[in-house]
Amino acid sequence: MIFFRQNVQVAEGQARPRRRVGCLGGCLIFFAVYFICSAILGWIMGDMFSSGSVKLEDKTVYRLELKGELVEQAQEENPFAGLMGEMPYVGSRAKQETVGLDNILSNIRLAKNDDKILGIWLDDAQLAMAPASAKAIRDALIDFKQSGKWIIASAKNYGETNYYVASVADRICLDPTGAVAWHGLVAQKMYYTRLFEKIGVKMNILKVGTFKSAVEPFFRTSMSEADKMQTKQYLDGIWSEYKQAVGASRHLTEEQLDALADRVMGLQSAEENLKAGLVDTLIYTQDIDSLLRVYTGTKDYNLLTTGKLALVERPKAKAKDKIAVLYLEGDITDETGDGIVGKKVVKTLKKIQKNDDVKALVLRVNSPGGSADASEQIWHAIQNIKANNIPVVVSMGDYAASGGYYISCGADYIYAEPTTITGSIGIFGTIPDVSKLREKIGVDIDGITTNKHSDMDFMVAKGMNSEEQAILQAMIERGYDLFTRRCAEGRHVEQNYIKSIGEGRVWLGAKGKEIGIVDEMGNIDDAIAKAVELAGLENYQLAYYPEKVDPLAEILKAFDNTTDEEKLIMKVREFSSKPRIMTRMPEVQIR
Repeated sequence: MIFFRQNVQVAEGQARPRRRVGCLGGCLIFFAVYFICSAILGWIMGDMFSSGSVKLEDKTVYRLELKGELVEQAQEENPFAGLMGEMPYVGSRAKQETVGLDNILSNIRLAKNDDKILGIWLDDAQLAMAPASAKAIRDALIDFKQSGKWIIASAKNYGETNYYVASVADRICLDPTGAVAWHGLVAQKMYYTRLFEKIGVKMNILKVGTFKSAVEPFFRTSMSEADKMQTKQYLDGIWSEYKQAVGASRHLTEEQLDALADRVMGLQSAEENLKAGLVDTLIYTQDIDSLLRVYTGTKDYNLLTTGKLALVERPKAKAKDKIAVLYLEGDITDETGDGIVGKKVVKTLKKIQKNDDVKALVLRVNSPGGSADASEQIWHAIQNIKANNIPVVVSMGDYAASGGYYISCGADYIYAEPTTITGSIGIFGTIPDVSKLREKIGVDIDGITTNKHSDMDFMVAKGMNSEEQAILQAMIERGYDLFTRRCAEGRHVEQNYIKSIGEGRVWLGAKGKEIGIVDEMGNIDDAIAKAVELAGLENYQLAYYPEKVDPLAEILKAFDNTTDEEKLIMKVREFSSKPRIMTRMPEVQIR
C-alpha cells in the first residue's frame, strides 16, 4: 500500500491553521445528510418504484436491450437516474450499466404467459456476458417461442456470444453498415515475467496441480502444454455449442459456419452477411419502428425495457415455507471486496440457518475462486445448514471453479450449464521477491531475530531460501489435501479419484457431469425445482439473498474513479501481498 502525506513545518510561535471541521465531524455531517436525503426522497417517492408500480398495457413489446454488463442479480431500479441523467460519465471513465440475469429470465417467463405482451425485441448486441449465461437467456427465449409469439433482433453489429443469443429470433435485422463478427473464439492471457525481470522482481510460486495455471503469468512467458490442452478443450466445447445452436436456428451446417468464420464475416459487407444466411433483413436501426408496427399490427404499441418490466407485479405465493436463494458472484475474499466476501456470506448463511421457515437452500454460484480460507469458512457454514436437515442445491453460472467449486462441492445436488467452467481443483500461493529491485534503488535492510525463521514475514524484501520454500510448499500441499478431501466427501468418492481429475484442471459443465463433479445439466429454475423435491414441499415462496443495494448507495459508489491501470496495479498487489493460499482458476479473456 502506498500512502502520501504532506509534511508541514510550523515555526515556533507561528499560529497553526485552524481546522473548521475535523475528519470525524465531516463524516458525521456526510452520513447525516445521506440518511436525511434517503428518508425525504423515500417519503416523496413512496412506492413509486416498488414491485407492482408498472402496469402492463395491451399491445406491449418487451424491449430486451442487450447492452451493458450482465450480472447474476439485478439491483433495485434507480429512482434518481432520470434526475441525474443516469450519470453516463464519472470523471474520465464511462459508467458501465449492469443488467440482472434474474430480471431477464423472469421477464421472459412473464412475456410468455401474459397475453398483453405480443413479442420480444432483442435490441442491440453489446451485452458483456459469458457463454453459460448466454445459454440461459437463449434457452428462455426458445421456451418463450413455444407460446407462438414472435422475436425480432436488431443491431448495428453482432459479436459471437450476442449473435448466439439473437439467432433464436424469427427475424434477425442488421444495419446496412454493420456485420456479424463471426470469426471463432480466442482465449488469451497476459504474461508479466519479463516485466518483473526488468524491474528486479522474482515471483516465488508455490502450487499443487499440473494444470493450476493461474500463476503462470508470473513465471512463464507463454502457455504451458497442460494449460494449452485444457484451454483448447473448453474453448472447442464452447465453439461447438455455438455452432450447433446457431446452425439449428439458421439452418446452417457446422461446416458452413466454420467456413464463414474463416472468411471473418465481421469484416465482410452487410450484403455478404445477408447472402450467407446469418441475417434476414438489412434495415437501419433507427427505422426498426416500422418493422415493429408490422409485427404488432399497430403504431400505438407500448415498449417496456428490462428494468421497467421487472416492476410489473407477479403473483406472490403466501406459503409459510421458504426456499432461500443465495447469489454468490465474483472473487472470493476474506473480509472486503465487491464479490463473495467470506465474512459477509457466513453471516448470511447463519441468518438463513436460524430461519425456521427456510426448508431448502439454493446457491447460485458464479465465481472463479479466490481465498482458500474464505472458501473453507463458507463450506463449513453450508455444512452447518445441511446438519439442520435443510437440503442444499447448487446452480452453477458462468464459473464455479477452484474456490467456486470448493463452496459448491458439499451440496446435495449440483446443476451446471454445458458451458459452465468448473473444476480447477488445485491450490497456489505467490510471494514476490523484490531483493534485486531493492538493491537497484539503493534500499538496505537490517534487523535482529530471536529464531531461525523469525523474519519470514519479510520474505518479500529479503528473498526466500530453500528451507523456507519447503515449509511454505508443505502448507500449500496441506491445503490441497483439505480441498480434495472436501470434494471427495461431497461427491461420495475416493479422495484419490478427486486428485486424479484435480491437479487444477478446468472442465466444462458437460464434461463435469461425465467425471462426476456435477450431477445434472440445468439452470437455476431446475435447481429450485430440485430443492423443492428434496424438501418435500408443495406450497412455498422464494426468499432471495443478499438484499438488494440501496439505489442512493449505488449513486455514491458510482463516484469510484478507479482507472483500468489502477485496477491492474491492485491485481498485481493482490498476488504480491503477504503469503496467502489461493484457490482460483486462471484469468482468461475469451473473445
